[in-house]
Amino acid sequence: MNKGRVEAFSDGVLAIVITIMVLELAVPEGHELGDLFRDWPKILAYIVSFVYVGVYWNNHHHMFQAVERINGSVLWGNLHLLFWLSLLPWLTAWVGESHFASTPISVYAFDLLMCAVAFALLQGALIRADQHNILLAKAVQGGLKEKMSTAACAAALLLPLLGQTATYAAGLLLLGVGLSWIIPDRRIERALAEAEG
Repeated sequence: MNKGRVEAFSDGVLAIVITIMVLELAVPEGHELGDLFRDWPKILAYIVSFVYVGVYWNNHHHMFQAVERINGSVLWGNLHLLFWLSLLPWLTAWVGESHFASTPISVYAFDLLMCAVAFALLQGALIRADQHNILLAKAVQGGLKEKMSTAACAAALLLPLLGQTATYAAGLLLLGVGLSWIIPDRRIERALAEAEG
């Protein structure tokens, strides 16, 4: 199967996800600079979600560059990932509207946890899809950062059960995970460069 259609479809879905998220931000009611920040919880929730969507888009791109062929399992794995990512606009709006209340943060963390799980499953499906996809397998072996990020999302899911202070800690934890992934996965870039050289 040609991977180009999967990449194009994924790019389109993620572009729509970002567009929906920004449309959830209401136009400020006043005309002063301070009026921009009156809804700071919604803006902060948008920024965090934008970072996550950007991280997944970037790493999705790198991952698909490292494989030659895909199969039906990859198609379903990709849709599984896009399903969880497509929930981000809805959950981002809930988190912002609630001013980071415990339940919305916990559900938001659950969605990010499922995104991480879906990405790992997609990665595995890509590796198994074709015997020539060894470049990706070599590049991602070990995956300590992925495991730590998944564990952090699981912790952020549970922390809100301990109260509002722990809920803010969960939010900071999720922000930290997102920021840690802003730099693309260099393992894949190095593997691609070695294969070309």
